[in-house]
Amino acid sequence: MDWKAAKADSRNAWLRALERSGEAEREGATLPARVLALAKAAPDAIALLDRKETLTYRDLGARIEHYARWVLAQGLGGGDTVSIFVPNCADYIALWLGIARAGATAALLNTNLRAAPLIHAISAAKPKAIIVSAALAQPLTDIRRRLDPAIALWSHGGEIEGALPLAEFCPKEKLPFPQPDPRQTALLIYTSGTTGLPKAARLSHRRLMRWASWFSGMLDICRSDRLYDCLPLHHATGGVAAAGAALLSGASTIVRPKFSTRSFWQDVSETECSLFCYVGDVCRYLTDAPPGLHENRHRLRLCFGNGLTGPVWRRFQSRFRVPSIVEFYASTEGTFSLYNCGEKPGSVGRVPDFLAHRMRVELIRIDIETGEPLRDAGGLCVRSPQDEAGEAISALADLTTFEGYSEEGANARRILRNVFAQGDAWYRSGDLMRRDGQGYFYFVDRLGDSFRFKGENVSTEEMRQAIAACPCIKDVVVYGVAGPDWEGRAGMAALVVEDGFSLERLHRHLARGLPPYARPKFLRLCTSLETTATHKLQKRRLIVEGFDPAIVRDPLYRDDGAAYVAIEPERDTTTVVQMVPRGGIEPPTRGFSVRCSTD
Repeated sequence: MDWKAAKADSRNAWLRALERSGEAEREGATLPARVLALAKAAPDAIALLDRKETLTYRDLGARIEHYARWVLAQGLGGGDTVSIFVPNCADYIALWLGIARAGATAALLNTNLRAAPLIHAISAAKPKAIIVSAALAQPLTDIRRRLDPAIALWSHGGEIEGALPLAEFCPKEKLPFPQPDPRQTALLIYTSGTTGLPKAARLSHRRLMRWASWFSGMLDICRSDRLYDCLPLHHATGGVAAAGAALLSGASTIVRPKFSTRSFWQDVSETECSLFCYVGDVCRYLTDAPPGLHENRHRLRLCFGNGLTGPVWRRFQSRFRVPSIVEFYASTEGTFSLYNCGEKPGSVGRVPDFLAHRMRVELIRIDIETGEPLRDAGGLCVRSPQDEAGEAISALADLTTFEGYSEEGANARRILRNVFAQGDAWYRSGDLMRRDGQGYFYFVDRLGDSFRFKGENVSTEEMRQAIAACPCIKDVVVYGVAGPDWEGRAGMAALVVEDGFSLERLHRHLARGLPPYARPKFLRLCTSLETTATHKLQKRRLIVEGFDPAIVRDPLYRDDGAAYVAIEPERDTTTVVQMVPRGGIEPPTRGFSVRCSTD
């Protein structure tokens, strides 16, 4: 696609999004109400399909009302929360739509949580009831005695000891209930918890409709479309933005339990999907996989999501013959979004000129070590110039545009005041980006993940991309480690490698592609890396363990300036290192000795 055609298509996408979101705003309708309207207008159209059942819009409408009556029968309504702890399935979406239809709030629990993190997530939502599937009964049973005993437990299919069977307690008669106010909280969706315990972000009916209608217009979704959704339904991208846009448009959503590299293309081909939503490294996993029989037999017209780097974008689109890709930037609690519908690989999007007055997004200079904005002599923030990384912030006309978290104490940290004028207020994204001369934004790193080494700011994401480009590297996560012999934190990378990997080749590759301060000083070769449910790599445990061979059983290496050499604690005895990771995590109590060149 040439530049002029891409620009025209991009403008049309923005105009469609504006038109559909404006229509939804004027109507003041909620997503459950719009789905119920479709149940009458297109009753036989397929709404949701998983491996066990197919729900038409008529079926989905009936289930929404079924679960809404259950909420009312329990005496629940506005201000009350029901937590959902159920794996991906078609009925999952019906559950939260029904709870929201009755005016209550559905808290979408991460199904990967266990023990203390699960207790924390439930406590943050303060639910009156928890709906749990038989497949997830054990994790909840393990913590039941540490939860508020007043919380009722309801079983979603199967028998669970101490839980009431949900299906048997839904009254058949129709009960009168009003439409919920669009300002009411429809959902609590948890942040990924990549760098700490997840927080429950509020999502009102109005914002839910804005998401659904905006994506519907941006992607030009129509009733003939079929969306392949293998992302966690408890997260915002797959469970709300993608599925919500498809439902609002009268399209069909194919729900899968999880993403599978091996079966992806066959499944997409056989289900005749036209849309696919990705996150994280999903597209890289597919690109790195060996050729398959079905990878060019699909009917995809468009893929959309976030986390797709420029090199992977080009390889993915070329190899799998995907006509169009829309990369976007958004966060569950955020007040702004960016969309790259102009086919510019590597960018997370831009704000078109004709919307700049309505969507004010700026980049400001940040002290990487403290995470605080740099201010001028007058106490105001300093804008980052073109191509320099800064924290992305967006203007708040009033504080109601930031709906915040269930924990009030977390909200103040997201609001930055006295930014460009005394008394103004802006939302802090916590993400470092840079912007080019055409106004396109590029994600650099999470604030707190970037670190400072020998007076230079180092982006873990840029370092990760450079390492991942070396042959025979399957997965990589980058982080900083502290020590007494160098300023700030030195770079360390944990790698999962394939046959044929060479330390010598990696060292040469990085020497050519990165400045000395941005090359990892330590390597850890792992058999696998932990990820979040949205395929984001976890690094907290890796930071804590650092490069102590007395704790780490994986092979460890250090850069001696000429090559990566194995860390041998009985021989490397010149420097005592005590790791002190950021974020309040206690490091191992024992010290160890290692020699490292930081030149």
